[in-house]
Amino acid sequence: MDRDAPRPVSHRRRFLAGLVVAALLGVGLGAFLLHGARKAESHGRAARQAVITLSALADLVDRAGGGTTATAAETPPTAAPAPQAEGGGMGLGAEIAAAEKPQATPAGDAGDAVRHAVARFAAGHPEIKAIRVVDFEGIQLTASTSPADTGDKAAPRHLAREEKDLYDLGQKLRAAVQGNREGAEGAARQNEISIAQQPDGTWSLAAPVERGGDVMGMVQMDTAVKEEPVTFGWLPFLAAWLVPVAGFFLLALAIGERRGLLAAVAALALVLGLWAYGRYSVQALATDRNATAKVVAADLTAETERAGALLAELGNPGGAALDPSHWDVDTLRQPLAENPRSQNATAASRITRTLATLGVLGLILLAFVGFGFAYRTGHALVEYRVAYAYTLPAMIGMLVLVFFPFFYGVALSFTNANIYNSAKPITETWIGVQNYVDILSDFAITKQAAEGRVWNYTNFYYTLIFTIVWTVSNVAIGVSLGLALALVLNLKGFALRPFYRVVLILPWATPNYITSLIFKGMFHQQFGIVNQIIQIFGGHPVAWFDKTLTSFLVMLTTNGWLSFPFMMVISLGALQSIPADLYEAARVDGASRWQQFKSITLPSLRPALVPAIILSVIWTFNQFNVAYLVSAGEPGGSTEILITQSYKIAFEQYRYGYAAAYSAIIFLILFAYGTWQNRVTGATEALG
Repeated sequence: MDRDAPRPVSHRRRFLAGLVVAALLGVGLGAFLLHGARKAESHGRAARQAVITLSALADLVDRAGGGTTATAAETPPTAAPAPQAEGGGMGLGAEIAAAEKPQATPAGDAGDAVRHAVARFAAGHPEIKAIRVVDFEGIQLTASTSPADTGDKAAPRHLAREEKDLYDLGQKLRAAVQGNREGAEGAARQNEISIAQQPDGTWSLAAPVERGGDVMGMVQMDTAVKEEPVTFGWLPFLAAWLVPVAGFFLLALAIGERRGLLAAVAALALVLGLWAYGRYSVQALATDRNATAKVVAADLTAETERAGALLAELGNPGGAALDPSHWDVDTLRQPLAENPRSQNATAASRITRTLATLGVLGLILLAFVGFGFAYRTGHALVEYRVAYAYTLPAMIGMLVLVFFPFFYGVALSFTNANIYNSAKPITETWIGVQNYVDILSDFAITKQAAEGRVWNYTNFYYTLIFTIVWTVSNVAIGVSLGLALALVLNLKGFALRPFYRVVLILPWATPNYITSLIFKGMFHQQFGIVNQIIQIFGGHPVAWFDKTLTSFLVMLTTNGWLSFPFMMVISLGALQSIPADLYEAARVDGASRWQQFKSITLPSLRPALVPAIILSVIWTFNQFNVAYLVSAGEPGGSTEILITQSYKIAFEQYRYGYAAAYSAIIFLILFAYGTWQNRVTGATEALG
């Protein structure tokens, strides 16, 4: 027996190792996301309880007369108001500018009622550390249970200079309420309830106090919030990971070394493990949500009883009964009370999509290890370790500068990240493939408008079609014009050939954003040189960016000017590498110029032109500067391409997760095109 012969590869061992790693990845990430979701549910439950308490307090203050405390007429005179500093923006009014120290003001019955209600409310909530009520009308601290507001700082009094942040917070909430009411449909809404966590763990919440539809003041509450601890579910995680591995190990003993059957059994074990953990995740989240619903209902009942008792003590000002239905709200003051079954169904759908994604990744990893690709990769790394050591710095640079941002963007595409939740961990914003479903399942390329059926310019498929038309048109112009100029410059005896080569390369050498801005100015309706030339010949100025076709023509002209030099250089280099003997032999055989071009020039250009065309397609498909700076999508977004649409979704609509999914789809389209084009043409393969 030859001892140097390689030992036979054990397929069972490979697929067992692949299943261990793939199941660990899939179930491990699933467990991590489930733990994050349960922590988010616990955090949200605590936040809802705090908001219910705050809303009940704001309602009680409003009913007790918190918006009509001592007015300016009732306030005793103080020193003459000092003028605000230039650029002032103190925002507290002349009273604070004049006040060297807080001044007490007499309070009427309404103020006494508010202070009594606040004191009694705080006494009934031992977790509350401080309550402060601010009146915007008189810029006053109407009531306070804060330890800092005692002695000469006791309420009622004017707000002091150092309390500017408190006043600014109230004005921010008032602006948010007014802006949300007046904002256009679909516009981003601003938070009407402020929630901030202090370094010591205390939560500081603030809500507006309204009367007659106007925001008259603000209630701020500092409270200790106790979140229910969430432990990591080690037992379900280990069961979902190890049981499929153990089952595969036992079956593999009977299967032997039949690779296909081993692969099928390993894949089935992985899928079953993920499915079982998915079922557990759905039940765990449903249990948590049901617990939240019970806690919230109990809190609403308790707060209603407490507030009702306090109103009875005050003689029930306002007369009407309390309405706790608007206490359980989010930071936009939108009701949160929903059907638990609907919430659980939504959670189950999201978990299914997430685990399906993890399952696909796990199957890819299982195939990579099980079919020997991981072994060959490791063997190559060991065998060529010196070469890899030399390239390690470049690989690290690529990892940090290219691959990490790329994979971070891919991960972001599975979330609903936006400007309002960007600080939250990915476990709280994870929505699986929902962004991809929303993008790819919307086939409404047209929509109904007042003037009839019109194009829906924000639809993905409309933008994709326009981007394809844009790319094909530009590449056709660039290749045709570049090849024609290269043929001219390659003619023997062509006068001033070096000069023309330099001149014709300048459009490519100039930064394309500068060229884009120049062309935009050239086609300006009033001041552009193009319209001035038209007017010289008796024509009328053209509003180039008011119609889709003319706007597209301007974009096409700009990018055509930018793209032909690249194709010209590539074609000229390839032309000069063609042996002259081929043309001489063709002329001897009586071939015409067209026959020489078709039989010699084009086949010789093919290895150089095809990769250049692939690059040109990718560059043009993602030609951000021209599309964004020249037409800016005008008119009405009809000339947006995919990359500019993605940019505007991210940085104008602030939907970062949706934009990341948009960008990932763009990458997949270009990757598929490049792979197909390279495989069909084979132009980048080494010549044998």
